[in-house]
Amino acid sequence: MNNSRIVVVGAGGSGKDYFRSKFIEKGFKPNVAFTTRPKREGEIDGKDYHFLSVEEFKDRIDENFWQEYNIFKEDWYYGTSYISWNNSQIFIKEPHGVSQISIMDRKSTLVIYLDIPEEIRRERMNRRVGNADSVERRIEADRKDFENFTDYDIKITDPNF
Repeated sequence: MNNSRIVVVGAGGSGKDYFRSKFIEKGFKPNVAFTTRPKREGEIDGKDYHFLSVEEFKDRIDENFWQEYNIFKEDWYYGTSYISWNNSQIFIKEPHGVSQISIMDRKSTLVIYLDIPEEIRRERMNRRVGNADSVERRIEADRKDFENFTDYDIKITDPNF
């Protein structure tokens, strides 16, 4: 079970961070992803994300540092390092990130899909303080990203989990 992982997947505002926090409270070791997007109010570098410049992120692409990465907008990169992938137990990913999990790793990875109604997600995103992204842009991107998404083990549709 040393290589077992839980991956939480969901569109913006689905409750991924909250859901993950419940596993962390039970002692699961969290992944801290890397990103180039601006910090939201209250986020802490190294706790919420490792914040990098676009140049730093791209340098690490050339160094084969990433287990997976994705680009949102033009310059918002998100990624999981191989080191973190091999040493963490609970992750948040998008469908693209799930598709990058190797066949061997997928056998010991539980993917939980938070498929929460759009109106609830929109309301949650509108309440976020310091949200650096447009809610409408995110909703539209999520529609596209989650179209035909089926690579999960458990699907949760209740917004209260």
